Amino acid sequence: MRKLKNEELNRHSVEEYKDVKKNDVILILDNVRSLNNVGSAFRTSDAFNVKKIYLCGITGQPPHRDINKTALGATETVEWEHVENTLEAIKSLKKDNWEILAVEQAEDSLMLNKFHPKTEGKYAFIFGNEVFGVEQEAISASDQCLEIPQFGTKHSLNISVTIGVVLWHYISKITS
Repeated sequence: MRKLKNEELNRHSVEEYKDVKKNDVILILDNVRSLNNVGSAFRTSDAFNVKKIYLCGITGQPPHRDINKTALGATETVEWEHVENTLEAIKSLKKDNWEILAVEQAEDSLMLNKFHPKTEGKYAFIFGNEVFGVEQEAISASDQCLEIPQFGTKHSLNISVTIGVVLWHYISKITS
């Protein structure tokens, strides 16, 4: 076994990537406080070919040194938009027939391992604030809540980890 060199990975250039057809998946960041988490969301979105990120409320926006530190250039490849209120983003996406899924521990949530996205479906995943999670009004406006099963003593995962887990699950299901 040998580690591959970067030039062997056959990655797109920034210009080529912008023209690649994106997956029908959007991230909504609901008042995410940490700029490092925002940067991680961009980098993970680039890796999984996410169509767009909505940065809502207090969520930081590029260009910012702390976002760039973790995004590693992904702010140049992933489309994004700032929306003052998360509900505005949800309402706009619902008009275009996107299914809205809040990633949160909630009554009647669907465990992520039981979520089977339709290959032709359009999904927007909401990820919330590091302390307070997804706001209740955003949960109420969502079509469903997804929950990642957890077995330890902590009540949640870091948002950057959660985004990676959810996007990997989504991609693995639509491409299998």
